Amino acid sequence: MKIKITGKELKATDAIKDYVEKKCERLQKYSEDEIDVQVTIKTEGINQVAELSAVINGDIYRAVTENKDLYASIDKDIDIIEGQIRKTKAKKEKQNMSGSIKNAAEISFGVEDHKVENEILKTSYYEVKPMSAEDAKLVLSEKVKDNFLVFVNIDTNKVNVIFKLKDGKNFGLVEPEA
Repeated sequence: MKIKITGKELKATDAIKDYVEKKCERLQKYSEDEIDVQVTIKTEGINQVAELSAVINGDIYRAVTENKDLYASIDKDIDIIEGQIRKTKAKKEKQNMSGSIKNAAEISFGVEDHKVENEILKTSYYEVKPMSAEDAKLVLSEKVKDNFLVFVNIDTNKVNVIFKLKDGKNFGLVEPEA
């Protein structure tokens, strides 16, 4: 781990350097590679400002906080960067997972080589209401997008299907035998 501490209008003492090194060790668990951390400490009015920038796994994370206590400011920066790392890691895992599923589907099926035939690809559920064939015709004629309607015929007490014919003006009725 490479840590560079710069003090502007504030001297980086050994105690501050040790504290920053100790706190930055928390970031090492997120990467097996070497981490490059740059810390700038300065005074603005009565507040102590800590700017922390870390390069972890090729990503740059940055946090700037100010507090009356420099150590509290450093703690807050580390917490912010840890949150940024976890968020980035989760986002990358999600992208990798969805990407691998897409790639697996393309590899296993070979989009152009494999065509699905003679399979049930979609299932739709309909509410089946008891009504007469004439009532079903009226209901279906009101539904512009639907081409058929499943209903229980109140005369025969059996499931029927009424459908629009291709001419768009007439209807067909499917009734079970017996």
